[in-house]
Amino acid sequence: MSNGIFNIPTPVNEPNLTYAPGTSERATLKATLKQMKAEKADLPMFIGGKEIRTGERAEIRPPHEINYVLGHYHKGNASHVKQAIAAAMRAKKNWESLSWENRASIFLKAADLLASKYRARINAATMLCQSKNVFQAEIDSACEFIDFLRFNVKFAEQIYHMQPESMKGMWNRSEWRPLEGFVFAITPFNFTSIAGNLPTSAAIMGNTVVWKPAHTQIYSAWVIMDLLREAGLPDGVINLLYTGGRETGEIVFNHPDFAGIHFTGSTGVFQGFWKTIGENIAKYKSYPRIVGETGGKDFVLAHPSADAAAVATALSRGAFEYQGQKCSAASRAYIPSNLWKEVKSRLVTDIESFRMGGVEDFRNFINAVIDEASFTGLAGYIDRAKKDKGVKIIAGGTYDMSRGYFINPTVLEVKDPMYTTMCTELFGPVLTVYVYDESKFNQTLDLVDSTSNYALTGAIFSQDRNAVDMATKKLVNSAGNFYINDKPTGAVVGQQPFGGARGSGTNDKAGSMINLLRWVSPRTIKETFNPPTDYRYPFMSEQ
Repeated sequence: MSNGIFNIPTPVNEPNLTYAPGTSERATLKATLKQMKAEKADLPMFIGGKEIRTGERAEIRPPHEINYVLGHYHKGNASHVKQAIAAAMRAKKNWESLSWENRASIFLKAADLLASKYRARINAATMLCQSKNVFQAEIDSACEFIDFLRFNVKFAEQIYHMQPESMKGMWNRSEWRPLEGFVFAITPFNFTSIAGNLPTSAAIMGNTVVWKPAHTQIYSAWVIMDLLREAGLPDGVINLLYTGGRETGEIVFNHPDFAGIHFTGSTGVFQGFWKTIGENIAKYKSYPRIVGETGGKDFVLAHPSADAAAVATALSRGAFEYQGQKCSAASRAYIPSNLWKEVKSRLVTDIESFRMGGVEDFRNFINAVIDEASFTGLAGYIDRAKKDKGVKIIAGGTYDMSRGYFINPTVLEVKDPMYTTMCTELFGPVLTVYVYDESKFNQTLDLVDSTSNYALTGAIFSQDRNAVDMATKKLVNSAGNFYINDKPTGAVVGQQPFGGARGSGTNDKAGSMINLLRWVSPRTIKETFNPPTDYRYPFMSEQ
């Protein structure tokens, strides 16, 4: 065979399409939304290259139009989990022995298909089933997923190029082996790109995967599976399950070939997994890799010198885009007393101008929260805020589920900086503001750092460079992604590697080489060309 050292094309971030009136992408997406809504999807699991229909079907309904059935998915059980693990293990030898450039080409092709043929379809699926407006879908399910695929392949190339030094008479080299076993990927509803990245990042490095998406994201998960199949992904490399969490975990975490978990979801669930893995550690062939991103209670802190208009815009976008259902969403804000009047006025004006409704009307900025459980929980916090002393609702405070799970963007002003909505992750369009004495910026830094056990994202707004420096140092452990004069959302692959520590996860930085290093187990090889033939060293001589 021919050999060569292959260089992956240098990736660049996928440009966002505008979907402005009169554009071709707008017309294509509108037509695709109409077509997919009329199709009544019937979605099987995908195990070992086979579509699995169990006959036990569950409905898929748009969160913003709960009386409409988009289609159904086929629910699996414990037997399907076992089948998926077996399929992953059967596919493992051929997949990991396939040359890396052949693996890479599959995902590069998938990126190109996603940028063209599948773009409208992945966006439409995300909009319909996860209630994202067109811009939020475009930056997520199209652009970010494309970026993950292209940049991760480049990161893989860079990892394989990392080699040790060699002294005279020897050759040292490193093999970057996939993990010994299968990887379990559990993906959330809120980002289609995350749902695509968690299984594919491990697969790029030669691993085979059992993938369980959130049930509220199955509609777009199937589009991802179709995309990967067309790109040439071999059977069994990624196996897609629609099974219950408890029964899936019971089988996966007791299997000797369990090699790692790639997770995005709640802190409580992740901590439960970690505990179970620890209790079962003697069962495994190797120590499993545990990689997780688990949420945040993300902050915006304004210094008295901050630009009020910039702060208000960061809150309008950072707290309410995609209904606040981002791990990075601005959820608590600390505004100095000298700025609050202007920030409040601008923020309320913005919120009153928001249009809320379904995703097919592109004029809507706000859509529905994901499901009834989320709606009920958020409504409960709002109702409590209405009754609690020291809490003032300055915007929103209403909700309605007659058509869909609609929570009006809500801003609470609290007197107590430790009020429950300042501390608890709500995962919805509720922002809590604490107004601090403008002379107490230093004390407020301590408050920001100590209020939450999360440490995912945060932002400082200031036109005083000393204040920026002070905040950057004081809040060094408060956020894995820290923003200066910008909202705390919108990390871009290759530009702002994403992840947090403390209760927010393992900080393995999706969108960087760091994450891919977690899915390999290096082997160091030393080859000596002229090995010694006498055990004696020179120091042992008499003279």
